[in-house]
Amino acid sequence: MSSVAQTRKLSQPTAANPARRKFLIGGIVIIAVVIWLIVTSTLAGAQFFYTVDELKARGSDAVGKPVRLAGAVLGDTIEYDPETLTLTFTVVHISADTQLINDDGGLAAALDAAVADPTRNQVQISYIGVKPDLLKHAAEAIVSGELGADGVFHANELLLRCPTRYEEALPGQVEG
Repeated sequence: MSSVAQTRKLSQPTAANPARRKFLIGGIVIIAVVIWLIVTSTLAGAQFFYTVDELKARGSDAVGKPVRLAGAVLGDTIEYDPETLTLTFTVVHISADTQLINDDGGLAAALDAAVADPTRNQVQISYIGVKPDLLKHAAEAIVSGELGADGVFHANELLLRCPTRYEEALPGQVEG
């Protein structure tokens, strides 16, 4: 065997070669770090959607965790300070079951029934921002934020649905 053939044979990586072992270990570490980053960022961005009853049932387990909450607005609890842009109001439980809502006569009827029932669970909402025009009695509020230890839900996003505003437009859209 010539010296060139011996040199080629010696320079090819083998399982016992320390350079190859370091490369494999480095690759495994990189893959593990990427998997860890994906899992932790997915869990950090996770947000659960709850009704008022479900949030109340979780108790202290829900404090400080990102949550999306839906409820019917009690109109007489709406308070807005234009100086500080602080908006507070209370929402009451409405069912998340579409079939139950439809059986009750639709979303508008379900919202009206919810705000008329004083025995339903309630959560106070605190939101910093401009007061939306649709915020009124028996509107559906969908808020994202965290439940504070004081029992107040601190919202950073506020969406409103007022079904009575759109009911009149619906037949016209269907016809023409």
